[in-house]
Amino acid sequence: MNVSMIALDVDGTLLNDHHEVTPRVRQAVRAAAEQGAEIVLCTGRGSTSALPVLKELGLEGTMITHNGASVVDSATREVLYDTTISHDLALRYVTFCRERGIHFDMNTAFDLYVEGMKKDAEEMYRNLLARPIMRGASEAFPERLVKMSIYAPKEVLDEVELEWASWRHELQAVRSGDNFIDVQHLHATKGKALERLASIRGIERENLLAIGNYYNDIGMLTYAGWGVAMDNSPAEVKAEADEVTVSNNEDGVAIVIEQRVLGIF
Repeated sequence: MNVSMIALDVDGTLLNDHHEVTPRVRQAVRAAAEQGAEIVLCTGRGSTSALPVLKELGLEGTMITHNGASVVDSATREVLYDTTISHDLALRYVTFCRERGIHFDMNTAFDLYVEGMKKDAEEMYRNLLARPIMRGASEAFPERLVKMSIYAPKEVLDEVELEWASWRHELQAVRSGDNFIDVQHLHATKGKALERLASIRGIERENLLAIGNYYNDIGMLTYAGWGVAMDNSPAEVKAEADEVTVSNNEDGVAIVIEQRVLGIF
């Protein structure tokens, strides 16, 4: 491929299950950047917790965060684009979680707010390199809210999805991991944000490579000229990809870049 831009999901794709960037993956990503490909982290994470991953790669640049709800410049921390959700619409989901004791957070492009945390949530944020800001339930919602994330055991979220299936939604609820549901603007997707960024850069779809592993990655995998799913992806995600590589624990990102970008077989 003649690759001008590489969109990389982070958790379950770029990082292994120990939340690490392996040496082989780091080397392949940096080599692609040195060859001229723009590396774009395209993640459900917030900007602040995505920045350390980009720094570990030794890179700077534009990041698509919050599943496409915000696009930011890592060097200046400027918000280039975001899709906000109204407080009135968010309140329905917040009330649902409060009544059931389900952990949730509220996100702006760079900040993450919580009303409380148990040990499992503390560990989750620590693994994601996120630093939640405590707020009171009586306080006004943050301005320029781009996403609300719900965190709970898989079986709890499976039940939440079943209950929400009967709702008329004015926001979208995206399963971004076994333990996460993200609530955001109907038009906020990784695919649409990637399309917008590619248009700004003047890059055609056929020169885009995207790699991901979960349902929230489908939009960018299908938009890119070549979309690759990790072997640890659900079957529905694999079905939408042009290629399936090995898992995130087997340097799948490195293998794809080595073959598709660097010409190493």
